[in-house]
Amino acid sequence: MLKLEGVTVRFGGLTALRDVSFSLAEGEILGLVGPNGAGKTTLFNTISGLIQPQGRILLKGVDVNRLPLHKRARAGIGRTFQIPQPMHHLTVRENLVVAQAFGAGRHDPGRIDEILSFMELARQAERNAATELALQELKRLEIAKALAIEPKLLLLDEVLAGLESQAKRQFMLKLKELHSHFGLTIVIVEHDIETIMNLCTRAVVLNFGQLIANGTPEEVFRDPAVIESYTGAAHA
Repeated sequence: MLKLEGVTVRFGGLTALRDVSFSLAEGEILGLVGPNGAGKTTLFNTISGLIQPQGRILLKGVDVNRLPLHKRARAGIGRTFQIPQPMHHLTVRENLVVAQAFGAGRHDPGRIDEILSFMELARQAERNAATELALQELKRLEIAKALAIEPKLLLLDEVLAGLESQAKRQFMLKLKELHSHFGLTIVIVEHDIETIMNLCTRAVVLNFGQLIANGTPEEVFRDPAVIESYTGAAHA
């Protein structure tokens, strides 16, 4: 599904990503972990098209590295942002209509209704997305917008951040349902080890822009380099 080859990003004298290479199978749920500043969001930005890296990004064997944002979306790459970004002055439904037009290039009311229902936003569909939603609703909307573009690959950037434990577990179950219902391949950035262990089939770890571990969550969180750089001695 996705293959990164030697992806490198430099901002002036700072190397944010250095020669990152890994692949992702269709239908997989991959956890992308690492300490703050490790390069996780930068990697999402390169895959989705916000940043132009060195190296190659292959989606189903096709190099998308030079495609603009809307063409990557129409190729099947959807993403969320760590801080929800609803479109101001639009209703929840209108947010999905705009996202669908941008990413899928069409308007399908039935698909939008399906997404609203699945993400438990049907009752909020006509509310102002920027001013009338609670945090959990905003996070569901962020995912709903990504689903509206009809992605094959979904990049989730800390969608569980800020939720209390019970809400986080409920949201994690919803992500498992989403993976199955829409037949998606998912990459999720998440700091919570329990979430990665329960949700993901594999994990990759970044530190200072370099990939330092790649394997099952059990293997990754036993890796001494990961313990030292990310989890801390308490998780050894």
